[in-house]
Amino acid sequence: MAVHATPSREAPVGRWAGRWAGRWVPWLVIGLWLVLAVIMVPLSGKLSSVTTDSAVDTLPASAESTKVAAVEDKLPDGEDSTFVFVYHRSDGLTAADRAAVERQYDTFAKQYPSKAEADEGDKGEEGSPTSLSDDRKAMTFTLDVSTSYGPPEDLVGPLREAAKDRPSGLELEVTGPAAIDGDMEAVFDGIDTQVLLTTIAVVTLLLILTYRSPVLWIIPLVAVGAAALTAMATVYLLVKGFGIVVNDQNSALLTILVFGVGTDYALLLIARYREALHHHENVRVAMIHALRGAAPAIVASAATVVAGLLCLLVADLNSTSGLGPIGAAGVLCALVAMLTLFPAVLVVLGRRIFWPTVPQFSTAVEEKRGLWGRLGGAIGRRRWVAALGSVGVLGVLALGLAGNSGALREQDQFLSKPESVTGFTVLREHFPELGGQPLTILTRPAHQEQVLDVVKDTRGVAQAVPEQTAGGWAAISVFPKDAPDTTAEYDTIKRVRTAVHAVRGAQAIVGGPSAENLDTEVTTERDEKLVIPLVLAVVLIVLGLLLRAVLAPLVLMATVIVSFAAAFGGSVFVFDTILGFKGVDSSVPLLAFLFLVALGVDYNIFLTSRAREETVRLGTRKGMLKALSATGGVITSAGLVLAATFAVLTSLPLVMLVEVGFLVAFGVLLDALLVRSVLVPALTLLIGRRMWWPSPLSRPAVELPHGQRPLADEEEPALQR
Repeated sequence: MAVHATPSREAPVGRWAGRWAGRWVPWLVIGLWLVLAVIMVPLSGKLSSVTTDSAVDTLPASAESTKVAAVEDKLPDGEDSTFVFVYHRSDGLTAADRAAVERQYDTFAKQYPSKAEADEGDKGEEGSPTSLSDDRKAMTFTLDVSTSYGPPEDLVGPLREAAKDRPSGLELEVTGPAAIDGDMEAVFDGIDTQVLLTTIAVVTLLLILTYRSPVLWIIPLVAVGAAALTAMATVYLLVKGFGIVVNDQNSALLTILVFGVGTDYALLLIARYREALHHHENVRVAMIHALRGAAPAIVASAATVVAGLLCLLVADLNSTSGLGPIGAAGVLCALVAMLTLFPAVLVVLGRRIFWPTVPQFSTAVEEKRGLWGRLGGAIGRRRWVAALGSVGVLGVLALGLAGNSGALREQDQFLSKPESVTGFTVLREHFPELGGQPLTILTRPAHQEQVLDVVKDTRGVAQAVPEQTAGGWAAISVFPKDAPDTTAEYDTIKRVRTAVHAVRGAQAIVGGPSAENLDTEVTTERDEKLVIPLVLAVVLIVLGLLLRAVLAPLVLMATVIVSFAAAFGGSVFVFDTILGFKGVDSSVPLLAFLFLVALGVDYNIFLTSRAREETVRLGTRKGMLKALSATGGVITSAGLVLAATFAVLTSLPLVMLVEVGFLVAFGVLLDALLVRSVLVPALTLLIGRRMWWPSPLSRPAVELPHGQRPLADEEEPALQR
């Protein structure tokens, strides 16, 4: 089928648009962006200087483990970094081995004298700082180093290097909470640059494949790059001005989000611009019409994502609440860049930027049905099959939620296990009573002995040792029997807290790495219960305002929720069965829900806003099929680009980021290829004009402005078969 439209060389664009169609406006916009770049580029490079991955900075100040860390920071030696040295030989330690271990402890004690002196009166039952395993195959000692000597990532390398001076065949793993922190920091070292370069490469490749042009792909890439640099600078200013917490994870997500949504906006605008160039000879007039058609959907899309992200401000976890303004700043920068800089550059370069397939102005434009038109026709003929088939596929994928969706332990976060993780395995093998990470209890000095006795009698505690007294606080180190970050260890921490809180006047508080992880998990669960309903409500309101309807937003939200369940279920199956992950990180469900709901709704916005526009002329059913035909290609391309940008996270060596990247990428593809392309059109065809209830579009033969009216169902006989 071909439809011929007669364009006008001087199509009216309105008084406001006419002023903006002047020759000088695009150059002015480009000039303003160049000035902005001079200011923002130096600031964007400073973002890495204000990032933090400390659990203490992540947790709220009200968390008990945070209170412990705050007190330790005020002590003379500051907070301790705890390293555990595990020496072992498979056929048993020799006398020379044991002497070497004692010698190395003395060396490290001299290197960090202030802490060693504090420990001088605490050498264990036999007066030795080291412990020999019952099987006589391993020795261990704990080295507490004040953070005044430097952060863990700066200490763990030199300690491992210094410990190489030992008898041949005597193996060593340096583990403990500080070693894990150091190895984790090494994973994040340079991650921003890696994510940025990989994302640019992926987006570049997809744009070249999409446009098959040697030059067109450069323009959206430059505009999105400008948005990313502006976003980084804006986030840096937010951190300095408002003290929000930004960690390396959120910094990576910022880059992914800006490139993903920015490229999506570019694809949508270019599609409208190419269409307008066929109808308008003047490129500036064509761009005005393209912006008129695309900008409302783009702005609504950005508003949905920003509104969803800002819901995170109510979260207690600082890293989660910080992602709200960080992500919102990124999306807004992408929105501004793609609606100002990007169209300005396109107008300046003219039609030739589309070479070799330059869209030509013509008085007769043939409109081909294409793949998406044929798909729409098939859906129109088999509406129930399309709807039920789509729901069936999503339901089968959702069954994966029955798999291993338990919380991921900190030690299972690494794709390739570092020395600190393997060291814990060796420690548990030879010292089963010391298998857990040490807890730190702070109490008032007068109650230290009483608290110590209570802790020793608590089930799940292997050992409790009194430590230094300073600053009005006495410390106690506690070793749980169970492996770190397990349910059993968390239960022990809860019992210890209950026991010490019952000691009147002690003001005892329990902290340490495992306690921090427990507090993080508890806080995340609380945030999920608060943030998820709020995100749903906010996104529903935005959809209602955009579509000026009640039923359509409810239907769209239902499809997004079902899609999220399917994406999560399918991903859990992949994580558990194929990749062999030990669980799902506690932060993944909330992040994935936020991105998939906000971004998944985007594609429904692009489709239904066009459908509503076409409904005025053609009626609901024909309008939806026309919208699917017109937007199918560009929205699918946008989905592929966004999925590919999030998939960049799967190239990083941390399980949590791999899970987020895969889950969001998979969910975006489901939304773009199945939910938006098949399920939403099928449901719209089944519901008919009632989809727009209670707006005038839901009532047949209602006069609309300019003499237009929505067609009644009976006026669409071809779709009633």
